[in-house]
Formats: sequence, C-alpha cells, structure tokens
Amino acid sequence: MLRKALSLINLIRELGVSDESVLSVMGAIDRSLFLPSTLTHRAYENNALPIGQGQTLSQPYTVARMSAILRQHMQDQCITQPQILEIGTGSGFQTAVLSQIFSHVYSVERIKSLQFQARRRLRHLDCYNVSLKHGDGWEGWPSKGPFDGIIVTAAAATLPEVLLEQLSPKGCLLIPVGESDQQLYLYQRHGEEFTHQIVEEVKFVPLVPGELQ
Repeated sequence: MLRKALSLINLIRELGVSDESVLSVMGAIDRSLFLPSTLTHRAYENNALPIGQGQTLSQPYTVARMSAILRQHMQDQCITQPQILEIGTGSGFQTAVLSQIFSHVYSVERIKSLQFQARRRLRHLDCYNVSLKHGDGWEGWPSKGPFDGIIVTAAAATLPEVLLEQLSPKGCLLIPVGESDQQLYLYQRHGEEFTHQIVEEVKFVPLVPGELQ
C-alpha cells in the first residue's frame, strides 16, 4: 500500500500540485477505507470511483488541487484558524483531508446513508474536528457560518448565491459550475465585493437540491 500511495502522490505532484503539506496528508490517509470492498484494489488509481447512490469518490488529483487552493488562500489572507464548509461529504475522504489541514470542518451531505458511513470512517480515523449534517447542500449551513472557505464537491448548474453570503469578509468559495461542460471557479470575498476566476475544467456528479434518506 505504501508503495502505491507514494506512486500516486508523485503523480499528483507531476500534475502540478506542489503543496507538500497537502500531499503529505493525502499520502497518510488510506484511500481504500473510503471505498466499497469490491473496489479497494483500485484505491490508488488517479480516478474517481463509485461509492453508491450515484456518487463518486473524487479523483485524488482533484482532492489535492482543491485542498491546496484553499490552503493557499488562507495563507495569502493570513487566516490562522480557518473554518471550512464542505458541501457533499460523500465517502468522507475529502473531509478527512481537510480535517488534517484546517481548524474545523463542517460538512453537509444530502444522502443519509452516505453520511452515516462517512461519520463511521471519520471517527475511526479520530477526525474529531469535523461536524456533519444531513441536509440540502444548496442551502449551506448558515447557523455555523461565516466560513473562511467553502468547498463544493459536486457541480452546480448555476452558482448558489446563498453560499457567497456565508463567506467571511476574506473568505473564498471553490465550486464546480456547469452541466455537460464544467469549470472549477474560485470566488473570493473582499468585504462586500466578490471576484472570481476559472481554475480549470473538471467533471463532477451534479449538485442536487433536497435531502435523501
């Protein structure tokens, strides 16, 4: 497993992710724990993999890239104890990575069975700086905001404006937007003003409104 993990981390580094703190965290977390037993042999492929309910475990490069962008923003803004909101807990792998980098992670998942499994995995890994909620990701988690960073792990057809409202004055939102063609956007808040830029093309499952038991 260690050899496969190192090989994957080297590949992600070659693809342009240079944040060694993020890469170290990624290499230390066993990705196979977040997959169905029939797919654990594929844990260290640089591919998105199905986890049930029509959802996927994101491509490792994408997890690393998004985590590194968030971490860079916190460094640039001198935010020392970042509070992060994740929309789409899924398997919990991205959540686990974020929990090792940031002070506290709040994560919302619309599918109850996935949230239950993610909670079990995160407890197993002693990720106690994580708060989970079963709910509609389109609504965020306003009672726990504002957040220094919001990361969305499913593609919204249009930008959920309510997420921008839940950012702290120097916060950022990282979100894939689009349907057949998707772009990863980085929105940054500057007081009451917002700027945005396109990071790269991506491919995510859709961000679906509502909740599912």
